[in-house]
Amino acid sequence: MSTLTERNEPAEPAGPAAPAEPAVSVEAAAGYRAGRTLPLRVELVRQLKRRRTVVMGAILAVLPFVLVVAFAIGGEPDRPGGRVNLMDTATASGANFAAVNLFVSAGFLLVIPVALFCGDTVASEAGWSSLRYLLAAPVPRMRLLWSKLIVGLGLSLAAMVLLPLVALAVGTAAYGWGPLQIPTGGALDPGTAAQRLVVVVAYLFVSQLVTAGLAFWLSTRTDAPLGAVGGAVGLTIVGNVLDAVTALGDWRHFLPAHWQFAWADAVQPTPEWSGMIQGAAVSVTYALVLFALAFRGFARKDVVS
Repeated sequence: MSTLTERNEPAEPAGPAAPAEPAVSVEAAAGYRAGRTLPLRVELVRQLKRRRTVVMGAILAVLPFVLVVAFAIGGEPDRPGGRVNLMDTATASGANFAAVNLFVSAGFLLVIPVALFCGDTVASEAGWSSLRYLLAAPVPRMRLLWSKLIVGLGLSLAAMVLLPLVALAVGTAAYGWGPLQIPTGGALDPGTAAQRLVVVVAYLFVSQLVTAGLAFWLSTRTDAPLGAVGGAVGLTIVGNVLDAVTALGDWRHFLPAHWQFAWADAVQPTPEWSGMIQGAAVSVTYALVLFALAFRGFARKDVVS
């Protein structure tokens, strides 16, 4: 009877071990901070290096020199009826010259840098087809808009500060340092005049928030920077035209353009604040609505450029 011999078969050699599943790295996600994307200093440097920023700054810095030459060539102005206005006192002192520069530029020239810096900022990224890459970085949409808006407003304020500073320096060199002569009579000593000019610049900036809000909203709606900038400037001009229509009566009080020269009440012996308060309230109200529309619309926008 045959017996079965138990044989220990050698174990089959194990095949190559299957590669382990790669561990999902959570370090990148854990280290991600939305607040660290697109820092303000990076956006500021990007905007400062752009040619339009340099050109706009050069135009504002050259204006006081142009006016000095114009006053030197033109001689004494005509004064119908013997009345004296702010332009007639331009050569009285450096402070007067700075005030005149603000007077001649507040209606239109200072509108352009505000519309440019706030209207070109988002639309230019879309025009360059770089907006979607910024969002894929990933830069949150609200963070992107806040960075663009803060830098745009900062450059707008810098433009408004640059003009009177250069004008004050040029005017002091040309006409001397002295009190600010008020056309209606009286004068403000240089220290008080400097404080009032700071108030004037602050009010001009607040009054231009409407243009900034309009330009920024248009910038989020179009891929054409010139469309956003031109639209803001054009609608500002329309507001000035409507303010000239006296038939509108008290409805003009709701137009920001109606209060654009209310700052003149600050350069009086006894300043009057009611006009500037009303103008600031109208401007801020319009601006907040326009900024809200810009953020709301961009949050839902399908960015493909």
